[in-house]
Amino acid sequence: MQNIIAFFLRNRIFFLFILLFVVSLSLTIQSHTYHRSKFINSANWLTGGLYASVNDISSYFGLRDQNQQLLEENKRLRGLLMNQDEVIDSIPMDSTKQFNLITASIIKNSFKKTNNYLTINKGKSLGIENDMGVISSQGIIGIIDNTSANYSVVQSVLNSLSEINASLKNTSYFGTLVWNQKDYRYVQLTDIPKNVNIKKGDTIVTGGMSTIFPKDILIGTIENFELTTSDNYYNISVKLFNDMANVKHVYVIKNKDRKEIIQLENQIKDE
Repeated sequence: MQNIIAFFLRNRIFFLFILLFVVSLSLTIQSHTYHRSKFINSANWLTGGLYASVNDISSYFGLRDQNQQLLEENKRLRGLLMNQDEVIDSIPMDSTKQFNLITASIIKNSFKKTNNYLTINKGKSLGIENDMGVISSQGIIGIIDNTSANYSVVQSVLNSLSEINASLKNTSYFGTLVWNQKDYRYVQLTDIPKNVNIKKGDTIVTGGMSTIFPKDILIGTIENFELTTSDNYYNISVKLFNDMANVKHVYVIKNKDRKEIIQLENQIKDE
């Protein structure tokens, strides 16, 4: 113990320098947007590489489960191809027109925190940008929050800051999808008027009222509902189609018309 204390005393100037350096670096990053952006991108690059290596090892031991998931997805897609009506109903996106999909794998996933995020192994080099929607074969995952050259961080639907436009399937009624931070299997749909006829098991999909998600991307089904204290709107509990604790492969949605739409909307705001 005395040797340890003596070591720190002998090197106290060096340790003081390190402490002051870390404090000054932290203050610089917090007070300058440019430095903060560079720090975040560098951190994404370093942690992304580490997560990718760990993910490669874990993926090897999980090949059987992943192959089973891929088989189930292929089975579902083949069934859709044989049923044109179901294709139109369940897959509204036409990748040759407004929307393109970029495939990616999740290398880090949190689902038990207040604000959960995922890291995927694709980034700016493939055209991924902030505010792009992320989905899986089962439904929505979240929205791109930050990117580096080869990795991206996704704000999960299981995030207290998440607000996604959603609607009752086959209706024009829509509200806001949020998360109450209680159970990773459920999210909440608000602002649906009390005059709407809803029941347990009804399907909830994206409302298409933004440039992030196309209309009718699957979200989940109504588990239960109740009127708010004002008795004007429902507070609806939605069971997610996705198992957010066990998702590996995702698709990033690239809306080719997004910039044009935003530019047009900004012109209206400026007038």
